[in-house]
Amino acid sequence: MFNKKESRLRRARKTRAKIAELKAVRLCVNRTNSHIYAQIISPCGGQVLASASSLEKEVRAGLANGGNKAAAATIGKLIAERAKAAGIETVAFDRSGLQYHGRVQALAEAAREGGLKF
Repeated sequence: MFNKKESRLRRARKTRAKIAELKAVRLCVNRTNSHIYAQIISPCGGQVLASASSLEKEVRAGLANGGNKAAAATIGKLIAERAKAAGIETVAFDRSGLQYHGRVQALAEAAREGGLKF
């Protein structure tokens, strides 16, 4: 049948199709075992308007580990700040087919606290 990765990518395609239909700016989240990444992508899907990741030098200095909830919360706050600076207030949350749980949830809640609406 389907393996885990194919199922996740199928869910991601479905979500992205709906967001594209709405022509909304999206907050796209990606995670690996050791890091978490967030990007704000334009409605056309061709331009990254703001980004933040636990790989950045300034962020890494303040974190012991880039792959935990604390790091995700830090990235959530940072992406919210950068979105505000770019003049973006409302986004559609694209969790890339990942479960809304753990690090993805921590990033989303921190971004909401930072002032993003979704």
